[in-house]
Amino acid sequence: MLPKTQSKAPAFSLSDQNGGMRALKDFFGQWVVLYFYPKDDTPGCTKEACSFRDGFSRFKREGVVVLGISADSVKKHAKFVEKYELPFLLLADEQKTVVEQYGVWAKKKFMGREYMGILRTTFLINPLGNIVKVYENVKPDEHADEVLKEISRMKNEKRGKEEGI
Repeated sequence: MLPKTQSKAPAFSLSDQNGGMRALKDFFGQWVVLYFYPKDDTPGCTKEACSFRDGFSRFKREGVVVLGISADSVKKHAKFVEKYELPFLLLADEQKTVVEQYGVWAKKKFMGREYMGILRTTFLINPLGNIVKVYENVKPDEHADEVLKEISRMKNEKRGKEEGI
């Protein structure tokens, strides 16, 4: 089951593409885009990763951290990052503990065949560590823009409240 909006984002610690350990708590105080994807170097996952890459300077300007998670190995992530010049971290969840924690490890169907896999899902986490938006069944090539618009909207809304508008 997916965590609900306004709930605390489940804590985790995973290896990144360079073998370094990264914990969600390392990014406390920052906006985090936590996106789960099925597999490195496949058409949809490549489109999604390149979409985040192409919008990365805007995410950085907004003070947003982008983290991708799949069950691929650190080594596969490193090749994927190098091949597509991805400027953000990819985290390896080979044991599938985090994908299960976030409710994105589920039964899927493809060409009449059922199998277990990662549902393409993104969680937007605010600086306090709360999930403020869940994106399910995302369109890989449009997704980064969709997330950026939502972050801008939320920040403007917050500014408006602070200014009494």
